[in-house]
Amino acid sequence: MSNLVTILPVPVFSLLCNAAFALRREVFVWEQKVPEAEEHDQHDLTATHFVAIVDGEVVGTLRLIDLPEHSKIGRVAVRQALRGQGIARKLIAAAMAHARQRGQDRFYLTAQSDKLGF
Repeated sequence: MSNLVTILPVPVFSLLCNAAFALRREVFVWEQKVPEAEEHDQHDLTATHFVAIVDGEVVGTLRLIDLPEHSKIGRVAVRQALRGQGIARKLIAAAMAHARQRGQDRFYLTAQSDKLGF
């Protein structure tokens, strides 16, 4: 795999967003045993979804939810084979830049406790 990572916001239910949902299922449901019923919620319909693409494949994703008090970053997932290469960090930076362009400067990240280094 090349090191070139492309980060894009994608519309919900687009092919790229559907690939992001499949990646979330792979990481959260299959790998981490999160109940499938908990993996998707009503925010998926209104959130801004971001994907990380390497060599034409969606290898990372997150969603950004705009709330009055802050922008909430969550559902951060990176394909297992590509973890530790800064993909999640690039996704988070892109989501924060996107929100800042719309005037938001307060962020909330939901993450597992081993990810608190972010």
